[in-house]
Amino acid sequence: MFRDNLISLRKINHLSQEELADKLNISRQTLSKYETGESLPDIEKCKAMAEVFGVSLDDLVNYESDTYGLNVPPKGKHMFGMVKVGDKGQIVIPSKARKLFHIEPGDSLIVLGDEFQGLAIIKEEKFLDMVNEMRRV
Repeated sequence: MFRDNLISLRKINHLSQEELADKLNISRQTLSKYETGESLPDIEKCKAMAEVFGVSLDDLVNYESDTYGLNVPPKGKHMFGMVKVGDKGQIVIPSKARKLFHIEPGDSLIVLGDEFQGLAIIKEEKFLDMVNEMRRV
């Protein structure tokens, strides 16, 4: 996973091995070894790579593009998988999303829509915080 993510992110960011190696203060040969799986970087180099690419360290190391068919997402952006819409329009929010956003049974969520971009779901209190902030401006 790591080496595939490294290669993919380097190419998406239009960086040559030489350019990325310079940003990381390593040799092109060392970077090449990371990309072939011949060696692995230490945690500090991994953190530096994640910063260069604007992705989380966890996604750089663990993201499985085969699962979603997508590249590593930018830091703070998530793909939680697919859900099916039930007969009455209900969906089950994936466990990982519920944990990350602290969604508990009984919480109120607001569903927003844009005919061109789709739907968004936000916790009621976060939405009200945004509304109150806009009123202050």
